[in-house]
Amino acid sequence: MNRQPVLEGSRLTLRPLVPEDWEALFALARDPAIWAVHPAHDRWQEPVFRQFFDEGLASGGALVVIDNASGEIAGSTRYGVAEAEAPGEIEIGWSFLARKYWGGGYNAEFKRLMLAHALAHFDRVIFQVGADNVVSRRAMANIGGILTERTRNFERGGAMVEHVIFEITRESFAKGPLALS
Repeated sequence: MNRQPVLEGSRLTLRPLVPEDWEALFALARDPAIWAVHPAHDRWQEPVFRQFFDEGLASGGALVVIDNASGEIAGSTRYGVAEAEAPGEIEIGWSFLARKYWGGGYNAEFKRLMLAHALAHFDRVIFQVGADNVVSRRAMANIGGILTERTRNFERGGAMVEHVIFEITRESFAKGPLALS
């Protein structure tokens, strides 16, 4: 599977992250409110975000989210195979949007695009969400994510943080709220 495709939706386009995206993406990411309930609550700080950005470039799966109307970067996301624990699955994660794109279905639109692409190649997609991140947990429920019994722990912001794992399978995607009509 091409983990850096160009995916076009009605309001958003996803394209591969490139080094030249740093300035525009960090301009969005330096808003502390974006990270307030996120396990990596310090990601708004330049050195922390620089590491996140550089890891995204190195991953071979990072994408920027572009607002089709303005042509501006609205956020970023990533496909990750390395975090997947079971055969036949890929991870979608590391996603954030500028606050002006919160609500209004923008998250659902880019996740629909990513899911349709990934599920053409994999049986299921997983999402690892901070156990206490109620905003992301609600967003997962809204897009049809199914909470599994699997958990993982990661160091975030200087502390170990439990993450719960949601999944969307080919079957649940076809029947769920993001199903392509």
